[in-house]
Amino acid sequence: MSSQAQELDKLTYEEITRLCKNGDELATQKRYDDAISEYNKAWKFIPEPKNDWEASTWILAAMADACFLMGKRKSARQALEYVMTCPGAIGNPFLHLRYGQILFDDGEEDIAADELMRAYMGAGIDIFEKDDPKYLAFLKTKAKI
Repeated sequence: MSSQAQELDKLTYEEITRLCKNGDELATQKRYDDAISEYNKAWKFIPEPKNDWEASTWILAAMADACFLMGKRKSARQALEYVMTCPGAIGNPFLHLRYGQILFDDGEEDIAADELMRAYMGAGIDIFEKDDPKYLAFLKTKAKI
């Protein structure tokens, strides 16, 4: 990965943005399969190497979230593992939250605790409020919060 994210041409950026907006609207309606379809269309516009582009970070974050919310943990994990190689992913509290949740659900508690702590350190306790309380309860067993 290069040290600086590249910039997409205007038409490509606009098409990716349009598709992602469609996906976000579908995800809001809990139509996750349809949302993922839109995100996949946007993903196809990202040039290789895909992890050089900031747009990859938000497309994969949206995909991972939709997969997580519909219970497709394996797909969510794959997207999260790849997104962590993209610009701006490391240090993003939401991405660390979702990755920690997947790791916890997969029984990888040590790594999960690290990722959940990164989410907590970056965004505070509020980042946990919309999700199952088991994740925050687990983190409280690992650290004083």
